[in-house]
Amino acid sequence: MTLPRFYPVLDSADWVARAVCQGVRLVQLRIKDRPEAVLRSQIAAALAVCRGTGAALVVNDHWQLAIELGAPWVHLGQEDLDSADLDAIRRAGLRIGLSTHDEAELERALALAPDYVALGPVYPTILKQMPWAPQGLARLRDWKARLGPVPLCAIGGMSVARAQGALAAGADLVAAVTDITLHPDPDARMRAWLEVCR
Repeated sequence: MTLPRFYPVLDSADWVARAVCQGVRLVQLRIKDRPEAVLRSQIAAALAVCRGTGAALVVNDHWQLAIELGAPWVHLGQEDLDSADLDAIRRAGLRIGLSTHDEAELERALALAPDYVALGPVYPTILKQMPWAPQGLARLRDWKARLGPVPLCAIGGMSVARAQGALAAGADLVAAVTDITLHPDPDARMRAWLEVCR
C-alpha cells in the first residue's frame, strides 16, 4: 500500500479543513478528553470536510465512533488495543494504524496485520510526556527492515528539516503535530511539508 508521505495529526475538524485545503491527503483527528457528543460532532465534521476531496481521515482511539460514522481509518495506541474490538473494526472495512515504541509492541503490532505501524518518538517531543527515549533514525531503519511492505510512520519531534532524514531512513510517511499547530503560519508550514515529502 502506498500512503501519502505527509501525515499531520490534528485536534479539531477546523484543523482538518485547513490541512485538506492545503492539499493534505491523509490526516489524523486526535481528540483527547472530550465528551462523546463533541467527539461525534468533530469526527462527523472532519469526515464531511474530507468527502469528495481524495483525503482520508484517520480517527485516533475512538473506534466505535469511527465505525458508526463511516471513517475509513482508525489509529490505535497500545493501551487502546487492550479494549478495541479488532474483528469489528475489520468487519466494518476500516484500515488500522498502530503505535509502537519498543520490541514487544512491534511484535504485538505485527501479529495484528496493521495497515501501517508508527514508531515514536523519533526525536524529543513536547506533545506529551513519554516513558521512552527518542528512538532515532537507526531504529527507524531497523523497524522498516522488519516491517517489509507494511508502511512505517515516523512520529515524535518531526519537523520539515527532519523529514528527509526520516524518509531516507525508511519511513514511508512522517507524522507532524506541534510543528504545524504551534507554527506562526501553519498553512505555509503544511505547504512546506507537502513540498519536502513529494
